[in-house]
Amino acid sequence: MTAPALTPAVAWRRMKAGNDRFIEGVQRHPRQDAERRSEIESSQSPQAAVFGCADSRIAAEIIFDKGLGDLFVVRNAGQVISSSVIGSLEYAVEIVGVPLIVVLSHDNCGAVSAALEQDHPESTPLPPHIAAITDAIAPAVTRVRLSRGLKPGELDDPEAVGQEHMRDTVSVLLASSELISDAVALGKLAVVGANYTLAEGRVSPSVVIGALDE
Repeated sequence: MTAPALTPAVAWRRMKAGNDRFIEGVQRHPRQDAERRSEIESSQSPQAAVFGCADSRIAAEIIFDKGLGDLFVVRNAGQVISSSVIGSLEYAVEIVGVPLIVVLSHDNCGAVSAALEQDHPESTPLPPHIAAITDAIAPAVTRVRLSRGLKPGELDDPEAVGQEHMRDTVSVLLASSELISDAVALGKLAVVGANYTLAEGRVSPSVVIGALDE
């Protein structure tokens, strides 16, 4: 018998439970053996998609205490939206059938710090491909800076910028993908914007699009 499809609410509860185990140091390290490899060889049915930063200190399967085939993970520096990211997440929703997308930012993000540095009028230009990343974060820098009445180069709050950029990422994803926004409207999908704290290991949601209550 085929297992019933996960709802967004159940998927999020499982993600939160795994993160709680990680924080408490009681991980189960599930589904990481040879039997699991054989089980998922011909197909996959992940519980959620995670779009996060490529930072080496954050591995989705570890911080959510998941195993092989549990998460559909997309990563780049600064979790910057691109056509390939949107296409990958649309694939996760439409083809793989995930009921949940987690957009995951984190504190002490190097890409965010670089974007703040580039806000200084006398900053040294970055190589073009790295500049494309910081340029995508720059609107969040500007918005936070202007909200505080500061001049270019005066803002020094990477955590506030990281949170603002994460909210931008969620907004751009939904605005850019009719497939994803329609799935949310139909109740098939929820999108959670969350922040990960490196010292504690905690994933804290701050943006929820869709229904996570049952």
